[in-house]
Amino acid sequence: MGRATALAPPSLSSRAKARMVSALLIMPLVLFLTLVFVLPLGGMLVHAVENGEVGEALPGVAAEMRGWTGEGLPPESAYAALARDLKAAYGDPRLGEASRRLNYERAGYRALLAKTARSIRAIDRPRAGWTAELTAIDPRWSETATWAALRRASPSLTPYYLLTALDLRMDDNGSIARAPAEERIYIDTLGRTLWIGFVTTLLCLVLGFPLAHALVSLPRGFASVLMVCVLLPFWTSLLVRTSAWIVVLQKEGVLNGLLTRLGIVDAPLELVFNRFGLYVAMVHILLPFMILPILSVMKGISPSYMRASASLGAHPAVGFLKVYLPMTLPGVGAGCLMTFIIGVGYYITPSLVGGARDQMTSYFIAYYANTTINWGLSSALGAILLACIMLLYATVGRLIGVGRIAGIQ
Repeated sequence: MGRATALAPPSLSSRAKARMVSALLIMPLVLFLTLVFVLPLGGMLVHAVENGEVGEALPGVAAEMRGWTGEGLPPESAYAALARDLKAAYGDPRLGEASRRLNYERAGYRALLAKTARSIRAIDRPRAGWTAELTAIDPRWSETATWAALRRASPSLTPYYLLTALDLRMDDNGSIARAPAEERIYIDTLGRTLWIGFVTTLLCLVLGFPLAHALVSLPRGFASVLMVCVLLPFWTSLLVRTSAWIVVLQKEGVLNGLLTRLGIVDAPLELVFNRFGLYVAMVHILLPFMILPILSVMKGISPSYMRASASLGAHPAVGFLKVYLPMTLPGVGAGCLMTFIIGVGYYITPSLVGGARDQMTSYFIAYYANTTINWGLSSALGAILLACIMLLYATVGRLIGVGRIAGIQ
């Protein structure tokens, strides 16, 4: 009787209590990820479409723009609303933010609003109406394109930043068209970013797979020394590692000096501030992120599998391709994902080691966020890069399996 009681399954209350304890244990992790990952990403996505500057500084004319069809010039009420808003917002910092936002739509809008706001301060009742008064202050108020730009910038949400990040624009008729040729830089930069990330990941895989296999196969002493060499990049800062490659690869650097002394080259080679130097530095920095996931999977593969394939008459190469390699795919997938995702987000290394044609999307994200304070375009570029990474993750997860990559299957 006592034995049957001891083997009885746990009650529902005890299982619920166990689940509650498990939930409480992971709650700090969930809170941490929410604060440092989910909320910042959500804020970035919101900034990519947020457009409240004009509506906050010029609410009257923004409301008038919602009722204007975009054909011809707006009615007198729109001119009057603009005049009232400019008078009310004169000296308000929000007017400067609205001017900057309108300047994105049409060059010269900042100066136009500043000139108009100064000119109408002393005017209470125009004799010929606000349409004539504003047109007399600046003829651009009689142009449909000026009001079309104001209409595009008035809604609280806008596709402007996302379209700009895709080298597109919305014309005065509301249609989406390609940006002028001299402004189409972001798609090329995105393609360059993905290509550099792909090549770097491929090079890390070519170097990292044999190294991981050597770490598993070599005696413990040699494997320990090799592991120290693999982990060495983690022991110095990213800036120091990047600067060290400049010293090694520059014209008067260590490598060029050695090649010249050995007579291999007559003149120093251009090994840095170009794509070659960028690949060398990035592979050196990212190689551990490829090796460690593959190594963790290889350690769980028993050598008996290869011995069994050999005993069944399979050639070692066939056994490797059909038995060993498929079992390492979860580690390969995880390593490739980590290497690619970290690589496409690099900013310091391309800026220091690469050339002018080697800058990546992360450079423009940092430039617009820190220099021009254009958080909308910076967020849009980040959102598009995030979408590319999520597409890659979904593709690799579909081919290999998310559970296998995460190590839970």
